[in-house]
Amino acid sequence: MANTIEQGALAQLFTEARTHNSWQEKPVSDDQLKQIYELFKFAPTSVNCNPAKILFVKSPQEKARLVACVNPGNVEKTRTAPVTAIIGMDMDFYENLPRLFPHVDAKSWFVGKEGFIESTAFRNSSLQGAYLIMAVRALGLDCGAMSGFDADKINTEFFPNGRVKVNFLLNIGYGNSASLMPRHPRPSFDEACKIL
Repeated sequence: MANTIEQGALAQLFTEARTHNSWQEKPVSDDQLKQIYELFKFAPTSVNCNPAKILFVKSPQEKARLVACVNPGNVEKTRTAPVTAIIGMDMDFYENLPRLFPHVDAKSWFVGKEGFIESTAFRNSSLQGAYLIMAVRALGLDCGAMSGFDADKINTEFFPNGRVKVNFLLNIGYGNSASLMPRHPRPSFDEACKIL
């Protein structure tokens, strides 16, 4: 892991990548979604907890259910995206730790500690959602993350057992670059960072 990846890959993942809000009428296959998962599943989470549960919403019927849960400004981009991923967080993730992190009793660190469970699930499913974005981009697709939705409605519609809760949404497809706004500025290193 000592080699820097080439500039074209860095551009595709970071410097030239954009958040897309409109989409070409080009499908994303189930095989592509499986490839995305097989790539991002190896990225790290604390104690290998992997709390993210991803629902890839594609069918018109399921899209209609999802569109009814998003804010008005997110309706059209969600409706027209080939896929919308619902990134959920499994609040019982620690039940899998004996298998995923078997060399210590990590499950016991979480049992009965609701605040610790919630913060760990949120932090790590957010990380996994970011890894999902990188995997989508790495495989030549575009995406747009969203947080404008009614979480209670999504949880009721898509996670009715109460074990999983929505974190955020990610539209996936082939973006329509003609609709992109100019790139917005980012904070400078000195504004955002300090070396101690």
